[in-house]
Amino acid sequence: MSEGKNVFDSSNLVVYVYRWRKPLIAVTLAAAVLAAIFSAPFFITPKYESEAVLFPTTTNSVSQALLSENLGSDKDIMEFGKEEEAEQMLQVLNSDEIRRRVIEKFKLLSHYEIDPNSKFKQTELFRQYSSNISFKRTQYMSVVIRVLDKDPQMAADIANYITAHYDTVSGRIKKERAKEALSIVEDQYEHLQTEIQKMEDSLKSLRKLGVHDYEAQSAILNEQLALAKIERQTAVAKELQEQLDLLAEYGGVYTNLRDQLVYLKAENSTLRKKYVEAKVNLERSLPYKFVVSEAFASEKKAYPTRWLIVAVAMVGAFLFTLIVILVVDTLKTVKVE
Repeated sequence: MSEGKNVFDSSNLVVYVYRWRKPLIAVTLAAAVLAAIFSAPFFITPKYESEAVLFPTTTNSVSQALLSENLGSDKDIMEFGKEEEAEQMLQVLNSDEIRRRVIEKFKLLSHYEIDPNSKFKQTELFRQYSSNISFKRTQYMSVVIRVLDKDPQMAADIANYITAHYDTVSGRIKKERAKEALSIVEDQYEHLQTEIQKMEDSLKSLRKLGVHDYEAQSAILNEQLALAKIERQTAVAKELQEQLDLLAEYGGVYTNLRDQLVYLKAENSTLRKKYVEAKVNLERSLPYKFVVSEAFASEKKAYPTRWLIVAVAMVGAFLFTLIVILVVDTLKTVKVE
């Protein structure tokens, strides 16, 4: 049996590798040295990682959380938010407004060394932003803000800036809605006040005519009229009849206005509560987050992981060299046969 056939026997693979140990070791070591060199800070800028951890709140509506009529609400202002609130937090953190604020505050176009005259500067800027700044929801429904940067303090500052301005952006979004809600309630409240004032003025005019309480007056006058007729007091009976005729003419109007006014005042009370709530929601707010941990400047770089790069390079070089040797040996064997 030829030497080539012995070489390719799978049971002798270890022997085969041992036979070619020198080139395999040489190439593997060379790959390790090159990987170590090209993963050095001179070639790959090291980056430091900072993280901030937040929990969303269940509610940040002051009226819903604190005003007396809502004390039976199932939302606890001290409770951490669940999946829905965490997803909403992620949407805000990934918003264009947050990204724009961070880019402007930290001058990232310059910091990332992007050519300001480049045709695709925005594309490159957004790509760098996305690769260095990320947001992730954890299994505990918290949200992690993770920032990578060549400057460890910059990484921490960016993470903490996003943490601080999450409330600002969330507040702006919700206050726009609160402002519109207040405007609607205010218009309705003022309109209702006007209607109530008109009805009270009408009732005041009817009282000047002598209509104060239709049911009570009618009952008393009818009783007195009956007594006057029995006692044959014609003048008194005539006067009482005139008062009853007045009540008959205006009593229906009085009763209708009085009942409507009672209803509108009840509506006014409810609407005033809503007005107060809308005003409070616009002028005051609770925090939109719980800060579990703030970011700090890392002392150790997170990228690149040099030992991993070297290890992968060594394994890759070893396998590639082994395959090349096997292919070359196989071709030699075929030619010999």
